[in-house]
Amino acid sequence: MKTRIKEYRAKYNLPQEKLVEMVGVRRETIIFLEQGKYNPSLKLAHNAAKALQATIDEIFIFDTWTRRQRILTSATSEYRIALSNDLGGG
Repeated sequence: MKTRIKEYRAKYNLPQEKLVEMVGVRRETIIFLEQGKYNPSLKLAHNAAKALQATIDEIFIFDTWTRRQRILTSATSEYRIALSNDLGGG
């Protein structure tokens, strides 16, 4: 997942430490959120968006297309294996 937290912090000249205080989490949590390495709970996403005067959808970009591609690729691979097995190829 991608976020626009850093962009919104810059927009409001809001240091990480102030956002940490407003949201009520550790600094590492904000760092991981900004890097897209942490999927927040709904409460955390809400609190972060509220602190940044935005909606959850404005701050957090859910990468649904990539997830769909992974699911389809996995399903296609499984189908090919099953088909190959059915045809005596494996």
